[in-house]
Amino acid sequence: MSTEDKDLAKMQEVLDMAPFHRWLGLQAQKLRSDGLTISMPWREEVVSNPATQSAHGGVLASLIDLAGFYALIAVGKAPLATADLRVDYHRAACPGMMTVEGRVVRIGRTLSVAEAYVLDESGGLLSSGRGAYYVSSGGSR
Repeated sequence: MSTEDKDLAKMQEVLDMAPFHRWLGLQAQKLRSDGLTISMPWREEVVSNPATQSAHGGVLASLIDLAGFYALIAVGKAPLATADLRVDYHRAACPGMMTVEGRVVRIGRTLSVAEAYVLDESGGLLSSGRGAYYVSSGGSR
């Protein structure tokens, strides 16, 4: 197993620690020097509008938040909590695999910033956002 595969497996272990992430079916797909990519399979339980089969916006906001949080972990920081979160919705999320890309924007001593983009199966932008996270001054993954 390559170092990259080991790092990805370790990130999956960290993601799987949270019951909510396991319920969502999150899968660590790729680690980058500035963050990571995570996928989420479609679940009927996330539908908020049965007529259009679209996902609840809170699920998309959660994906933005956790992608920023785990992007910081991927670069070796230890986030403690979300301090602020902004989410923009671009179009409805309908049945299909969703992918979220998290990227670190700034690493600070006590507050760090990351952005994220939720994409549908064809790469279309569903939502985007930016979060500020309280970080431990000495932590790493």
